[in-house]
Amino acid sequence: MLKFFLAMTKLIYDTCLIRTGLKGSDSTLIERALFKVAKKWIAGNTMEEAIRYARDANANGMEAIINRLGEHMTLEAQIESTVSEYLSLVSNMRKARISGGISVKPTQVGLAKDAGECASNLGKIIGEALKSQSFVWIDMESSEYTDGTISIYLGLFEKYERIGIALQANMKRTEADLRMLLGRGAKVRLVKGAYRESARNAFKTRQEVDANYKRLAGMLFQDGNEFAIATHDSAMIRHAILLASKHERKFEFQMLKGIRDELKPSLIRDGYAISEYIPYGTNWLPYSIRRLKERKRNILLLGSSFLHSA
Repeated sequence: MLKFFLAMTKLIYDTCLIRTGLKGSDSTLIERALFKVAKKWIAGNTMEEAIRYARDANANGMEAIINRLGEHMTLEAQIESTVSEYLSLVSNMRKARISGGISVKPTQVGLAKDAGECASNLGKIIGEALKSQSFVWIDMESSEYTDGTISIYLGLFEKYERIGIALQANMKRTEADLRMLLGRGAKVRLVKGAYRESARNAFKTRQEVDANYKRLAGMLFQDGNEFAIATHDSAMIRHAILLASKHERKFEFQMLKGIRDELKPSLIRDGYAISEYIPYGTNWLPYSIRRLKERKRNILLLGSSFLHSA
């Protein structure tokens, strides 16, 4: 049965669209099972649901980082709608007195269409966020957008202090990017990376990615400040704690809503800052596929949900 779950999950990975990869009742059944699993780390379809989870995060001693799901938008109406949604999100977080910030994918707000438009839209969102001193993280996407994302971030960072950028430890270029960004005083979120990339651009084995993550974390603790260690991996967390014992730096751990909930309270008790990343929205499928690929435990959750949906 486990082999079936793994094969079915691989089919979902390869198609990235359940509705086109499968037909009829098979599609409905697997989509229902996958959504049950996705609900573990996704707040729901609406902004109101995300803000409710953000309140819970704050009540449990964590900051909240809210992200509206979606990417690779090229239609002007889609982009304008997304920008409007983020402006409303920041305003509603302020009204709800949510402590934390937001995270935005550049291709949500125009990078796949025009870099200048993307920078302008991000500027509007950051300007609104500054009214409540909310932090804005700029997510990193697949390698075709890396140069554009870094360039836009650096341009905005000259005007706005409370913005950060994500870097991916699976990418071979990241060490050089991090060195350059640290030289500019950038605020960095270090993630492992979950986009499918070629062996020319990315490390492919877990051992290579983990080794690079540790190397990059060492650079952050050596030369950075106000950075984020974004991982659910116990070995990477222990390594960051070891580095923190040697270098006094302002940093936080970032973890997804619903993941490693058994660990978060103990880290808080030990005095570490935690931010919970809270995605929401109807465009949950591509994001959830990446989460499944990251952790074998999530595939088992999918298998269990599939059995209960059958």
